[in-house]
Amino acid sequence: QVQLVESGGGLVQHGGSLGLSCAASGSILGIYAMGWYRQAPGKQRELVALITTGGSTNYANSVKDRSTISLSRDNAKKTVYLEMNSLKPEDTAVYYCNARVDGMLYWGKGTLVTVSS
Repeated sequence: QVQLVESGGGLVQHGGSLGLSCAASGSILGIYAMGWYRQAPGKQRELVALITTGGSTNYANSVKDRSTISLSRDNAKKTVYLEMNSLKPEDTAVYYCNARVDGMLYWGKGTLVTVSS
């Protein structure tokens, strides 16, 4: 069984920074893509960013124009990291880790990020 354990998040001030990490554990042969989605109150879950084993990244349009977002991955540790700066109140959401492991899609339980105005 595969588990995704998220850490980080919490309350952040407008203009502040956020760091999230997600570690995969369990019976794993190979992880293709790992990344983050988010779901704001009353809205659908949306992609934030994904990264493949080879390091290719895909960012959502809502964050792509930010020069202060960074997604990275440590394949040996089976961990993905998300760093976001210059946070805005509209970034408030539950952030979910996502990973495609051995052909199957897994989700973390989510971690709440609240950006105060």
